[in-house]
Amino acid sequence: MKKNLPALLLAAVLLLTLPVQAAQENGFTRRRVYTGEFSDLTAASPFYDNVTALYEYGLSNGKADGTFGLQDPLTVGQAVIFAGRVRSIYQTGDPESGPNAYRSGEGPAALPYLRYLQAEGVLDTELDGSLSSTATRAQTAHILAHVLPEEALPSIHNELVTQGYASRRFITDVDEYTPYYNDILALYRKGISAGSDASGSFQPNAPITRGAAAAMLTRIADPSLRVQPQWDLSDLYSAAGTTLADLVEPGVYTLSPSTREELESSIRYMLAKGSNQLVFYCPGISSEEAKQIMDISLAVMKAHCEQGYNEVRCTLGAGFLTLNFSAAGAGSRLNEYRTAAMEAAVAVHDQLWADGTLRPDMTELEKARVYYRWICDNCAYDYQAGDESLSHTPYNLFINRTAVCDGYTGAYNLLLKLEGIRCSTVIQGDHIWTTATLDGTEYHIDTTWGDSGSTVSYDYFAMTPQQSQTVHAQQSA
Repeated sequence: MKKNLPALLLAAVLLLTLPVQAAQENGFTRRRVYTGEFSDLTAASPFYDNVTALYEYGLSNGKADGTFGLQDPLTVGQAVIFAGRVRSIYQTGDPESGPNAYRSGEGPAALPYLRYLQAEGVLDTELDGSLSSTATRAQTAHILAHVLPEEALPSIHNELVTQGYASRRFITDVDEYTPYYNDILALYRKGISAGSDASGSFQPNAPITRGAAAAMLTRIADPSLRVQPQWDLSDLYSAAGTTLADLVEPGVYTLSPSTREELESSIRYMLAKGSNQLVFYCPGISSEEAKQIMDISLAVMKAHCEQGYNEVRCTLGAGFLTLNFSAAGAGSRLNEYRTAAMEAAVAVHDQLWADGTLRPDMTELEKARVYYRWICDNCAYDYQAGDESLSHTPYNLFINRTAVCDGYTGAYNLLLKLEGIRCSTVIQGDHIWTTATLDGTEYHIDTTWGDSGSTVSYDYFAMTPQQSQTVHAQQSA
């Protein structure tokens, strides 16, 4: 049967590309069997399986003296040679064919491997003058992190590593100032490293041994050898144990405050200490001046309405002004109510994280929207509330599921602060709502009005300050 020329050419092309495709699709092939070639290696040696695999893949023949040098430090040049061979096997099926195109007979032994990796876009020229230097673990990460393309070396532990690292409980010896920190994290994400201890420490500035390098290289070559960090993140997003005092930015106590800023800072100091009493020394102060301080203090406290305080009493004597903060209707049970509100807020926070409603990939705006919906779905406005009603506190919203605007706002701000979101309040007449910084932008959020109908209204969520001013002015007119 006669075949046309294009078909024959296509067949020829396919035959030529099959070996390379096989290398890429089927992974690396163990070309030989280790039979004791390294005199310093026994079955009890650390990294024994990795070193023998390195030999069998054709990635290493050991040292000239017949040893592998398990504990010897690796040089940058040796790391480059290993990486060049890995890349060449993947691309051509042979460890040397890729670098061979760059051999000139001059320069360090590692130079053709470096030029090959540079031509492949794996490395730049940063290491040109460092080939003879002892390699740090960070430099090794840089050399190996992208030696294979993403499809051959995928990020299989991306979420785990992102969460663990962000928690600052794992890989704590690496930060954004660490050389090649993104490459280091890439090794964890790709299953090439799990760290050196329970917290996943990488030791970026330490020299890397040939044995440790063998472990990384064979994990690159063989997906079955890749490792997963054994980190317990089950409580990572739990707010258990958080107190109301923890949610306040600490202030500085001034015995005799002369400005509103000093008064505000003193109140934050009190709240961060878990107290509800402030004592100021104000010799010669009049009753009218004392009332002004009391009124300003109450206004400042409303910016922290998640704390559950909405009343203040003032005592003046012997030059000392004492402020005692409380909550309407709470009486002697105030601390009980505040503790119960905090525990209930933590339970809401933890449940939303546990069931996946809140996720680490969410923006602050998205998280704030989730809590907005929860508040509106789980509370009803208390039209019967008087001045002494607990509906003015977060406690009543969480426990009895009724509130008025300061209860709505206090409960919402409490949930936002458990997420580390900066928020405060806006007060206009007898109404109060939230102002929050979400992803670097200021928004106004009115949970009370969002819950004013039979369904949740998002008209009052994430308003700009200008929009909020207009909306609240219209509603108040």
